[in-house]
Amino acid sequence: MGIVGILLPGPADFAAWRQQARRLLAAGVSPERVEWRIAGEAPGLFAGAVPPPAGASPAAVVPRAFLDHAEVAIRHRDPERFSVLYRVLWRLTHGEHGLLEVATDPDVLRLNAMAKAVARDAHKLHAFLRFRAINTGEGERYIAWFEPEHHILEAEAGFFIRRFAALRWSILTPEASAHWDGVTLRMGRGSTRAAAPPEDAHEELWRAYYASIFNPARLKPAAMRAEMPVKYWKNLPEAREIPRLMAEARRREAAMLARGATPPAARRQRAVHPAPAQDVAEDMAHDLFSSPDDPTAALRALREELARRNDLPPWAAEATQLVFGEGPPGAPLLFVGEQPGDEEDIAGRPFVGPAGRLFDRAVVEAGIDRPTTYVTNAVKHFKFKPTGRRRLHQSPDAGDIAYYRPFLKREIEIIGPQLVVSLGATALRALTGKPLAIGKTRGEVMETPDGIRLFPTVHPSYLLRLPDAEAKAREYARFVGELKQAKREVA
Repeated sequence: MGIVGILLPGPADFAAWRQQARRLLAAGVSPERVEWRIAGEAPGLFAGAVPPPAGASPAAVVPRAFLDHAEVAIRHRDPERFSVLYRVLWRLTHGEHGLLEVATDPDVLRLNAMAKAVARDAHKLHAFLRFRAINTGEGERYIAWFEPEHHILEAEAGFFIRRFAALRWSILTPEASAHWDGVTLRMGRGSTRAAAPPEDAHEELWRAYYASIFNPARLKPAAMRAEMPVKYWKNLPEAREIPRLMAEARRREAAMLARGATPPAARRQRAVHPAPAQDVAEDMAHDLFSSPDDPTAALRALREELARRNDLPPWAAEATQLVFGEGPPGAPLLFVGEQPGDEEDIAGRPFVGPAGRLFDRAVVEAGIDRPTTYVTNAVKHFKFKPTGRRRLHQSPDAGDIAYYRPFLKREIEIIGPQLVVSLGATALRALTGKPLAIGKTRGEVMETPDGIRLFPTVHPSYLLRLPDAEAKAREYARFVGELKQAKREVA
């Protein structure tokens, strides 16, 4: 019984690995008899390995969770990843059907650890990639340099296509490159940092904006470095400001406390249609170069940034307007709902529809001073399905929540609440980054991965949907009780 050599075309080609694994299973080739190699690598110990068996390769029945984990874990840099995946597959198809449920099993531990590391690397790519513009013979192109820990570029290129579909861009890494021309994605060879352009004129504006939203009262250096490791700083324009902002944090925090809360800005009536480009540019310049300690200006800049984006989810173009949060900076309680409804979309203000009116009544009954709170939504546009003369609400999906999540996080950072109250499952997912059951988490203070104190409860619309008066009264009383509990948490 000789060693079977398997040659894969690329370091993260899951389809090729899966095809070969099925052939090996069909031929009864056990894991210890398989040597995996990638095209271009030097032959291993068993250079004379026999070729994989030919013939039919019937599908093996395995849990969907294994395929999901394997498709991610195969992008890990561990040279033994192919062997680990095939060993787990072999065990699942040879009597250990519940293997994935044994969390302490060494193979399962290793599979989960690889998948988790790849997902974390992908998150860093999404968060810390910075494009810089260059002029080419075909017009403007945006170039970015990144050094991933794992083989993630091709798999994650779709994220940037969805987000920057109208732009022409390239992402360069040491091992591979991705190029988007507005229609087609092309993968290419690796590159060097020198091939990426230096800073452009926009980065001075970005550094000023970053300084304006930096909240010294929420500075947690260890948590910040865990979320944004120092090795990524060299590619981030805002990194130049971080040491200074950290050094000045205590002085600025003391100044903020001495000054007291900033009163709410006078409300201006906003047009549904966007302002002319010149007006928007002037507003942005004012916001970026206003005092770094001015949260009202930082909120206005964030709102304008989101309003101007050209990569919004396609359905957002059907909404009447952006519906941003409302309330004073420094509010001790910040409430996050799901998304604007029909009335909010028309008015341009959050929590003014039926669920909002019920929320206002419950807040007052809980003894909370409503004008001192800040209310916003996880998703900032109304997602709906037209049905005749009505617009039927549609729940945001995971992609919608992920798109708006960075803006929600920055909005919370600017407000700096003592406690964030999530209303419903969508808000809870936006704040924690994962789907959690409201029934198991409501009414208990928890901490998000970003260090936010979070208090989950139901959305007021849930109370409106209850079928009978008795259930509505019971759940409404529970909701008011949880709001009272939230108030005590910030007293």
